[in-house]
Amino acid sequence: MPVQEGKKAPNFKLASTEGKEISLSNFNGNQVVVLYFYPKDDTPGCTQEACDFRDSLKKFKIKGAAILGVSADSLQAHAKFQKKYSLPFTLLSDESKEIIKTYGVWKEKSMYGKKYMGIERTTLIIDKQGKVAKIFPKVKVAGHAEEVLKLVSSLK
Repeated sequence: MPVQEGKKAPNFKLASTEGKEISLSNFNGNQVVVLYFYPKDDTPGCTQEACDFRDSLKKFKIKGAAILGVSADSLQAHAKFQKKYSLPFTLLSDESKEIIKTYGVWKEKSMYGKKYMGIERTTLIIDKQGKVAKIFPKVKVAGHAEEVLKLVSSLK
């Protein structure tokens, strides 16, 4: 069953750039979670998205939100990406794509007429009770961080 707004977000445990496993349940009752799935470290759109979240991080923290980025890249690739762009939030590695598939963001994509499977850029806002407050599918990077921040600001 696909992830739906208003329903409990599936829990997960993934390896993080902090050197430990991070579980969604760690945040329940404490923080709103901005969970964003992105295709690949250090590519133009993914870099812009990550840097936009980086530049808005203080505002997200003031609103009591944590930002978690997820891709199928390795922890080593994440660490290089994080260091290169001074990303002060956690990146999670899902090389098995188990969580990526559970959240329904592993999709058939098309580029230059060629079809392939990959991560569809998607952001979820998960409230303090662990429910999906909003899903942003097929994210367009420009202005996305501000749009997410507005919605986080409206959550109680």
